[in-house]
Amino acid sequence: MSTQDELRQLEEDLAKLKAANVELRSQISDMGATDAIERAAMLSMADEQDALIAELEARRDALRSRLGSS
Repeated sequence: MSTQDELRQLEEDLAKLKAANVELRSQISDMGATDAIERAAMLSMADEQDALIAELEARRDALRSRLGSS
C-alpha cells in the first residue's frame, strides 16, 4: 500500500471513528438518570476512542509530513 493510499484509508477510518464517538457521547447525554455502572463504562469507551483518535491524527500528520518531504 502506498503512503497516499494509507493516508486516504486512515482519514476514512478517522472520520468514521469521530462520528461514532460523537454518537456515543450523544447517547450518554441522552441517557439521563440511569445505571451508574453502565454510564461509566460508556464514558470509558468514549475516552478510549478519544485516545485512539489522537493516535490516528498523529499518524495522519506523520504521513502528510512524509508525503510533503518526498
